[in-house]
Amino acid sequence: MLDTHGRKWVQPWIERIARWFLRWGLSANQVTWLAFGIGLPVGWFIVWDHPVMAVFLLWISGILDAVDGTMARQEQRTTPWGTLLDLTFDRLVELSVIVGLAFRWPDARLVLLLLTASIVFSITVFLTVGALSEKKGIKSFYYQAGLAERTEGFLLFSLMILFPDWLPNTTALFLAVELFTAFQRMSEARRLLK
Repeated sequence: MLDTHGRKWVQPWIERIARWFLRWGLSANQVTWLAFGIGLPVGWFIVWDHPVMAVFLLWISGILDAVDGTMARQEQRTTPWGTLLDLTFDRLVELSVIVGLAFRWPDARLVLLLLTASIVFSITVFLTVGALSEKKGIKSFYYQAGLAERTEGFLLFSLMILFPDWLPNTTALFLAVELFTAFQRMSEARRLLK
């Protein structure tokens, strides 16, 4: 929801960063790899009890994740391979966070497993609708907006990392938001794909 409705306020900054990377000769795929390289170790920082660094790296990775797509569109070089890398690396960074939390706080493993299942369900609906829909937006596939988008996920992950005493409750909230989003997207898909 925040990605869809708040993008207009952050997009000018994202475009500036994208132009800066392009001036330095970097490609969108190189920035995708950079975002992945910065985001993947987040789980280790959680395990080794460096929550502020984990959240910092998570958000830097997320910003770069927004920049890479803008770079590809600015150069008019969006590719299926770039889309695949972007979506796959996004999920691996999220899994790094969840696995890091599960190792650091084993008592929360069940609710973290359920959260993971809800993310798989939601992203499956999202990607299937994107693949089957003839509608296209500014992205290389149909982007289905929902209550939980990347920013909401990062906000909830940040709360989970920074306030571990609330971990079961925050994870349960994240789970509920993901499930709501999956069913929200299913409902839209039923109308869209008939």
